[in-house]
Amino acid sequence: MERSTNVIVVESEEHIPSIKTIRSIPKDKTLKLLFGASFLNQREKIGKRLEEELPGFKVAIHMVEPEINIAKLITDQEIEEHQSFFEQCAKDYRALGEILIFKLVKKLKVELDKDFPLGTFYDLKMPSGHMDEWRYYVHGFHCCFENTMTQQYIEVPLVFSYEFGDLDPYFFIKFIKSTKAYHPLPVDIYIDYADGVRILEKMLSLRKFEKVHSNVGNHFGVVVTDRNKVEITPYREGNFIRSKPRFNLWRFLGLK
Repeated sequence: MERSTNVIVVESEEHIPSIKTIRSIPKDKTLKLLFGASFLNQREKIGKRLEEELPGFKVAIHMVEPEINIAKLITDQEIEEHQSFFEQCAKDYRALGEILIFKLVKKLKVELDKDFPLGTFYDLKMPSGHMDEWRYYVHGFHCCFENTMTQQYIEVPLVFSYEFGDLDPYFFIKFIKSTKAYHPLPVDIYIDYADGVRILEKMLSLRKFEKVHSNVGNHFGVVVTDRNKVEITPYREGNFIRSKPRFNLWRFLGLK
């Protein structure tokens, strides 16, 4: 989904559109404020102010170019109207993730650690490869799967015991957009991460999604509420390392 862009050159405060005008911009358009050299030193200050005054918008202050880009995000009303769609997407995500991860451990001839699935993959010589029409790659807290025929994409979480439905905002939207069965989408989604955050937050407030704790300290996830719930082994210092003496989570993630 492409958006058209309206460019406004900003040489003074008077050139900045009012908040009312910005709010009226259609969702399929973005606004680019292009700052002139004489007013460039005000860009960050103005960007911060616009962020505060425009909830429901993505205000991006460019790190290099002299510009601020503004775009309307998915609205609460749109999410409420399509809550059944997002709920079904979350159920599909969970079901596919479970199928793929069990299929992978069968292919690799390893036993999936029900308490801490990530530990299953700690000593793989090759954390990536092919499984039928799927490419897979274990990284961070996830195993990425991409279908080479349909381009469907899913990141399966590995730090929630046998709960494989944790929804990262960016990965969830990428799954939705890459799943051909959902097209045409019932609602436009332009900015994957920012729109994904709003969808998760609204679905949590509607109690269609709920938070769950992780196997990793101070890490929580979001899953669809209507599901067959599984027990998630809570994090305790050293409780996973005792069963696998050589495993070090932070070294596995490249953080030590």
